[in-house]
Amino acid sequence: MEGKLSRSAKKITSSSIQELSQLAQRCNAINLAEGFPDFPAPTHIKNAAVSAINSDFNQYRHVQGVCDHVARMVKEMHGLDIDPLTDVAICCGQSEAFAAAIFATIDPGDEVILFDPSYETYEACVTMAGGVPIHVPLDPPQWTLDSSKLLRSFTERTKAIVLNSPHNPTGKVFTKEELEIVAGECCSRNCLAITDEVYEHITYDYLKHISLASFPGMQERTVITSSLSKSFSVTGWRVGWAIAPAFLASAIRNIHARVTDCAPAPFQEAALSALRSPPEYFESLRRDYQSKRDYIIKLLAGVGFKIEFIPQGSFFLFAELPDNCSLLDVEFVKKLILEAGVVAVPGQGFFHSNLSSSEISDLSCYYQRRYIRFAFCKSDATLTMVAERLSKLLDAEGHLVLR
Repeated sequence: MEGKLSRSAKKITSSSIQELSQLAQRCNAINLAEGFPDFPAPTHIKNAAVSAINSDFNQYRHVQGVCDHVARMVKEMHGLDIDPLTDVAICCGQSEAFAAAIFATIDPGDEVILFDPSYETYEACVTMAGGVPIHVPLDPPQWTLDSSKLLRSFTERTKAIVLNSPHNPTGKVFTKEELEIVAGECCSRNCLAITDEVYEHITYDYLKHISLASFPGMQERTVITSSLSKSFSVTGWRVGWAIAPAFLASAIRNIHARVTDCAPAPFQEAALSALRSPPEYFESLRRDYQSKRDYIIKLLAGVGFKIEFIPQGSFFLFAELPDNCSLLDVEFVKKLILEAGVVAVPGQGFFHSNLSSSEISDLSCYYQRRYIRFAFCKSDATLTMVAERLSKLLDAEGHLVLR
């Protein structure tokens, strides 16, 4: 009966993150793989959700106030004038907003440019829509954009480009100069842009997030997707949005309505409280995550990991395996789970070069098997426990040894 599966379903396999998380659960490992906090969400928004449930906001619902607050936030952050009545679609998290944006714009055969490494959902959505992912590698170790590689990736079939900044898995924040290159190509080639800006409030060392939509000529060709999940530590609430020109936002809204009807009603109500949070809340968020970033960098560098790029945003560290480690990423993570009781994500799941194993062994691509992603959106107690577990596996020189 497997022959009854669609071509798209056959292409979508289990996530390596999910599989390793299951192994980690069996081994009672500390989860630094999945990007969700293990500490409480802010009290004021939890209270708002409880109040909404007790007030019986438990049926299908569209809370227009969420759109109003999103429009105000985008104006304050990026200077963009958004009509909250026509230009915002509330969805079940950023993931659904992104998927709906792809389904609203991509026809079979359309090419979509993705920057590598990239979050695996992007390629999956493009594939399900019948589109063709075109991967443009960012250059390690600083993950810089080579404009010549980007220019070579465009063809007459290019329909859209996907940009995630701050970036998962590397923590890169695209520079103004890099964004200008992307914007210029989109405008000159009449290409759409779909952005993932869920880490917009999580940047470090005084860097500011810049939305691609804020560049000249880009607002009318950009779909911004984001959510409450990362900024308010509520990844399970599934309240997100897409911001787009009215014709695109309407299409996204229609797809959303046919698939899920509405985002969870009480959490939409609680989103009103979240989006009214004062600037001090976001400053505290950045400060707390920067402290966690600095802690995990010191920890992992101290046991031999190569940290050549300091995350500028998001809550991930993309660390290169120690030079003296003969293991590749997947084997290393499995041993890390079994011997240290800590789970992270092998880097290869974020690379999509479509190369064979023998080709990846070539030195120019070998780096794709040498990175591990660690999520540091964890409590101080959790990160301290990680340090304690790793310390038990150090050799005389203080380097991590997995047998």
